[in-house]
Amino acid sequence: MKRNPGLIAFCLGLLLSALAPSSRGQESQPQGKKASEGQQAPRPVSEGLPQQKLSKKEQEKREKALRQELGSQYKRWLDEDVAYIMMPEERSAFLQLGTDEEREQFVEQFWLRRDPTPDTIENEFKEEHYRRIAYANEHFSTSIPGWLTDRGRIYIAWGPPAEVESHPAGGPYSRSTDEGGGQTWVYPFERWRYRYLEGIGQEIILEFVDTSNSGSYELTINPADKDALANIPGSGLSFLEEMGLANKAARFKRLDRAPTSFAQLAGEQYDHSVETQFERLRVYSAVLKPPAAQFPDLEALVTTRISFNLLPFDVRMDFLRVTDDTTLVPITIAIKKKDIVFKLQDGLHVSTVNVFGRVTTMTGRVAQTFEDVLRLDVPPALLERTLQQPTIYQKALPLRPGLYKLNIVLKDLNSGNLGTLEQRLAVPAFEEEQLAHSSLILADLMERVPAKDVGTGQFVLGNTKVRPVVNDEFTPEERMGIYLQVYNLGINEQSHKPDATIEYTIHKGDRTVFAYTETTGQLERAGRQITLEKVLSLATFAPGEYTLDIKVTDQVRQQSISPSVTFHIRSN
Repeated sequence: MKRNPGLIAFCLGLLLSALAPSSRGQESQPQGKKASEGQQAPRPVSEGLPQQKLSKKEQEKREKALRQELGSQYKRWLDEDVAYIMMPEERSAFLQLGTDEEREQFVEQFWLRRDPTPDTIENEFKEEHYRRIAYANEHFSTSIPGWLTDRGRIYIAWGPPAEVESHPAGGPYSRSTDEGGGQTWVYPFERWRYRYLEGIGQEIILEFVDTSNSGSYELTINPADKDALANIPGSGLSFLEEMGLANKAARFKRLDRAPTSFAQLAGEQYDHSVETQFERLRVYSAVLKPPAAQFPDLEALVTTRISFNLLPFDVRMDFLRVTDDTTLVPITIAIKKKDIVFKLQDGLHVSTVNVFGRVTTMTGRVAQTFEDVLRLDVPPALLERTLQQPTIYQKALPLRPGLYKLNIVLKDLNSGNLGTLEQRLAVPAFEEEQLAHSSLILADLMERVPAKDVGTGQFVLGNTKVRPVVNDEFTPEERMGIYLQVYNLGINEQSHKPDATIEYTIHKGDRTVFAYTETTGQLERAGRQITLEKVLSLATFAPGEYTLDIKVTDQVRQQSISPSVTFHIRSN
């Protein structure tokens, strides 16, 4: 049977619409968080689903073959991380996915379905789940990891019990009345009491017995399993057996036996009510099933992938070294005002756009999340002339070098239109001894910031405000800012300063229209790292496409770099 890649879960824009901070005009400054806007219904999936019902043996064979195709990280996630909380239909859908990209999206949706507060950055369910795994490994480990034990399984799936009755050494034990009463000797055991379990009921009592005295407690359905004298005639009798009203041998002749652990069957239950025995079977069967997802109404989202482009926007990402192990990644988003719906309020045209972004590793770990609210207030007299201008938002994220996935969702609250983006994010590493450079940024605004704002706020890089032009398009009336950082310059042993030449060249086709050269000795500050900041008037540039080349030659190490960027000058 063919696999269906369409079963992938991705509907990030519908799940995460609670976003924060706001701004005025063309730039946006954070102001606070906004409550969730609710969720829209997913599109139905009607194609590519299995048309035949497989037998259990065929299903197991097929599932085994699919599991062999998974990468090791996804096998671990499937068989270890979520083994006790994944629903059977989720497991089946996951095994049919064909690419790692689809699996990444599925993992993200798996946790979102269980997030009790989807309008916040934190996923409390996911955090609690991994806390439980850590607790189980710390407290229940024996010859196998704690998460593999019966106690670990129940703890991970249902959390800590309200009460724990522990008998770690076993020994003399007085049975309760509902167990038949009387004195006996017991194996080590624990009795867990849950006041309420969703979908199961109230006052749930679970017993774990260590019949081997090895610390390997097994979940049991039969209260008699902890009785170490059960097979010794005349010992450990119940009240009725002591009075001759019952025969101990009858315990093992019962025909209505129930499973006492995951792998065995055993006999007597002191409560002779068949109805009670079936209730115990129901409870013990239920606790071994995965708990229901937090949002069962979102189950269809697991097999639906939806992209929205009703709110178009442009994105650029730049990379600047912070340390050898950390790279600053400014993510700049540009939305044209003509694509946003404005409403007249208190004499102003007002629009609000929610922004949500998430960066995840290839193993599904969330590396960074950001959310803001962009509020635009435009006087009526200026609305028409500014509709072609973009509103710009930027979020700078510190990330370790590596490969990530970036998801961005925008929502226009006045129209309800959504825009989504998902793309690969490769954060470069800057080698320590190799001449290197940051992204070459062209900006429509470059200015010094006050001392109190150095290194803070949108568009601020060090002590300079650099607002990138996302589409690298300018008009002749504008001034173009040029920003570049150069790393790992060699230091002259005599002058203790770098010795490098910087050449700026702008070409239009094969023709050079601008050229300028300077040295590190002419810069205000120069060391192993230098920052190049230039502002160029475009008044003499005719409309068309241009290429800016910057060549930095390190005379000390005899190395050079040549970053380049293409930009356009449009006519008014």
